[in-house]
Amino acid sequence: MDFGLSAEQEAFRQEVRAFATAELAPHYRADDLAAALRPELAGDLASLGLTGLRAPERFGGQDADAVTTGMVAEEVSRADFNACYLVLNSALVTDILLAGATEEQLARWVPPLASGEHIPALCLTEPGQGSDAAHLQLRAEPDGDGWRLFGEKTSISLGMYAHVGAVFARTGGEGARGVSAFMVDLSDPNLARSPLDDHGSRAIGRASLYFDGVHVGRDQLIAGEGEGFVSVMRGFDYSRAVIGLMCLGIAGAALDDAFAYAREREAFGKPIGRFQGLAFPLVEAATHLRAARHLCYEALALKDSGQDPAVPANMAKWWAPKLAADIVHQSLLTFGHAAWSTDNPQGQRLRDVIGLEIGDGTAQIAKLVVARHLLGRAYAP
Repeated sequence: MDFGLSAEQEAFRQEVRAFATAELAPHYRADDLAAALRPELAGDLASLGLTGLRAPERFGGQDADAVTTGMVAEEVSRADFNACYLVLNSALVTDILLAGATEEQLARWVPPLASGEHIPALCLTEPGQGSDAAHLQLRAEPDGDGWRLFGEKTSISLGMYAHVGAVFARTGGEGARGVSAFMVDLSDPNLARSPLDDHGSRAIGRASLYFDGVHVGRDQLIAGEGEGFVSVMRGFDYSRAVIGLMCLGIAGAALDDAFAYAREREAFGKPIGRFQGLAFPLVEAATHLRAARHLCYEALALKDSGQDPAVPANMAKWWAPKLAADIVHQSLLTFGHAAWSTDNPQGQRLRDVIGLEIGDGTAQIAKLVVARHLLGRAYAP
């Protein structure tokens, strides 16, 4: 089995790491303190093609495979975890469009995503429906040549900054087949936004979006009526492995810092790395990190080969964020009192990464998906 990247992928990985180290890492703490998205960030990412990874070349994108997309997420997150939300959202919304949009719709929506001109949001979660997304209540009421949207979305990452959103609304009866997907201009005057005050990922933030008669035409409907939920769930099977690598990227950076400090810091006349009680937990963390990376890349390789990535991707979704939080926590403890200062990035890393134990599907939902695959629906929860 080949566990390596191709020569082209490895060269791109090195290019992304150099870019992220020079252009993203210096802003990680400052952006958190400002609790605001830097206006130039999307353009900076687009300059290297990172907002157009999944977009076809004919629309200004990279036409990158899933493995390359995960690799980019890992490298960007090592330097600036929050910047990677722009990479993730752009890739996921592009995939939703590619799965169901017409050529005319692709030509309208994909180029500004790829160029970084439009920041996209995935508008799925509602106050009463998080994990139970098949029963969302945002209404799409027929209106002439289209619909008007009424209701609320919440916990929308980049919700205060996004220009466009993939919005999921109920056009039919109850259940998944009553949900349709629309590409919506979020500057509509019938849309209001309210920011949420979060513990982590403050630089990109979350928001509640209030739809009070936002009009969408038939040319904004992606795929057919009632196909929206199916398309987003298909995308989640792939994106959950990318999210896993986001989390492992920040965990890897935290662990690298902990190993470096264990060589430099002395106690009782020798480097603290000489103490078994400190070295062994870091070794365990490095072991689990390597195993989880393989799981994520297995899922992405399956996606690229046309096979179903659901089992390893959902395994990665419940394990990688929890593992990453544990690794960052252990790395923080390695620094002792020095890590309790905001000058040390470990505390911010911990606040940021914990959010993805919730976002894009909880551990319980991911385990449910895996259980149904391994046991069969008739024998699973």
